[in-house]
Amino acid sequence: MKKKNAILVVSILAALFSCTSDAPHDTPLVRLPYFGEHDMEIVHDSADVSHVDTNYFQVPGFVFLNQDCTMVSHRDYRGHIYVTDYFFTTCPTICPIMTSQMVRLQALVHKHLSGAGIKFLSHTVDPDYDQPSRLKDYATRIGADFSNWNFVTGNKEELYDQARYGYFMTAFESDTAAGGFFHSDNMVLVDREGHIRGYYDGTSTSEVDKLFEDLKHLVHSYEPEDNRK
Repeated sequence: MKKKNAILVVSILAALFSCTSDAPHDTPLVRLPYFGEHDMEIVHDSADVSHVDTNYFQVPGFVFLNQDCTMVSHRDYRGHIYVTDYFFTTCPTICPIMTSQMVRLQALVHKHLSGAGIKFLSHTVDPDYDQPSRLKDYATRIGADFSNWNFVTGNKEELYDQARYGYFMTAFESDTAAGGFFHSDNMVLVDREGHIRGYYDGTSTSEVDKLFEDLKHLVHSYEPEDNRK
């Protein structure tokens, strides 16, 4: 069920801005913000020159079971840009919209960013019912491509904690919610280092379009300067 999640973003560490760049098609290089707590420390290099190093929030480690009964962990995603969300297979409200938008996003990635190693990760909020076989049936029915998309289940509290403390989102059981669960309607963009770089309304076509544009900018930001032409 849709619940406007209060994203517990402690700080947006870098404002979204553009700067001059030789990006493809004359598109400026956009520097996406970082979300979450951070700390700074003074670092001295070999020449004893001081500079400030910022340690940004990283999504904590996780281990869940996917649609093929295979363990999936943060190690499978670290080093990859990925998009993540929460859902459940019997959801009567926003989940069908969100999953159809994710399928559309995956198709855009395959068409335009096929070599970028982008992955997708969907967590159930109803692990008691959403066992791997049900996840696979659901994902197959909506047309998901499993080559870079995992649908995961696991311990309920670990799934909920990952939502709250890992992605600053909402996921919990509720007797008053349609289908028995509240969960955030956002898709979250995570970079290769595990830093959260964006939140997008997964029920909105225009928001998911923006997510795709931000994916392109994030991919571009990892390219050597000489290749940004």
